[in-house]
Amino acid sequence: KRLTIVIPSKNEGRTLYTCIYKISKQNHISGVRIIIADISDEEESLKYIEKLKVTFKHILNIEVIKGGFPSQGRLNGSNLVTTPYMLFLDSDIFLNNPKIIEECLYYRKDLVTVPFYTDKPYRWVFRVFDMFQTLSYYMGTPFAVGGFQLWNSGAYWTVGGYNPEELFAEDYSISQKVKPKDFKVVKIKGTYTSSRRFKNKGVLWMFRIMIKSYLNRNNPEFFKKS
Repeated sequence: KRLTIVIPSKNEGRTLYTCIYKISKQNHISGVRIIIADISDEEESLKYIEKLKVTFKHILNIEVIKGGFPSQGRLNGSNLVTTPYMLFLDSDIFLNNPKIIEECLYYRKDLVTVPFYTDKPYRWVFRVFDMFQTLSYYMGTPFAVGGFQLWNSGAYWTVGGYNPEELFAEDYSISQKVKPKDFKVVKIKGTYTSSRRFKNKGVLWMFRIMIKSYLNRNNPEFFKKS
């Protein structure tokens, strides 16, 4: 009755299945509604979605709806949320610590996130990101990665919700609208994500878009570029 989880997805296959499995191991998770906003078009991924709906139906209330780009998928899911809190979780985020969700709910903030870790040799990247995140907080523009954003539902709609026209850095675009006093990074370990983004795009590219996003924080058109 307190929480709904929204997961945008496209052709994630086994990765999405593992994500749901890790959710099912969270403390006090029984009966929680999970909305998967999916646009998969690969047969293997569609089979995994059908499989997880059967495998976890005795623990989780899983619903699959039409998604889109991440901002569109998150918006579509959030439109169906009736609980006081909603968690936006990416399909490649694995909650390896069973206390993560209950610990984050404890703080009752408008927006809560957690630190991530990834595979070697890229683990240092997230520690540098932690410093950027702290700096952005003190500069009045909180940054929560879209892979894990726990929102107070009322606060989420107060800032306007996800904008489906935003195709780039949409997670920063929305999280920077939260007042720093209403934002919290819970320093709990165990949130893993794949290093595939670093492998595909490169570390310098990731840092460059972080800086460009900050410089364009008051330019809505910037976030509408693919």
